Amino acid sequence: MKKVSTENAPAAIGPYSQAIVTGSLIFTSGQIPLDPKTGQIVGEDISSQAQRVMENLKAVLEQEGSSLSKAVKTTCFLANMEDFASFNEVYAQYFTEKPARSCVAVKTLPKNVLCEVEVIAEI
Repeated sequence: MKKVSTENAPAAIGPYSQAIVTGSLIFTSGQIPLDPKTGQIVGEDISSQAQRVMENLKAVLEQEGSSLSKAVKTTCFLANMEDFASFNEVYAQYFTEKPARSCVAVKTLPKNVLCEVEVIAEI
């Protein structure tokens, strides 16, 4: 196993890695809409927050030679399922290969953000 770290995505805010590589797969930790340079939340609506999340995931995957197009499974967490359609609009722009996916609403996300996404991808 190899721990992944890149300055192009937010540093882990707890006792975990940005991602782990094992075999030919990379497993990302959930990414929330934090600016990697400032550590501040980006955006106040679901669309802008989802876009930042996708950019963070893209950076983590690219650090290990993977990409969003190599994603095989995503897990998406929304603070409010009423944001589902708007979230999907952004998600579809980034995950064009349509990986398997679960999407659930949760009571609260870290820092009270509106969404969090994790990815399993091939390298």
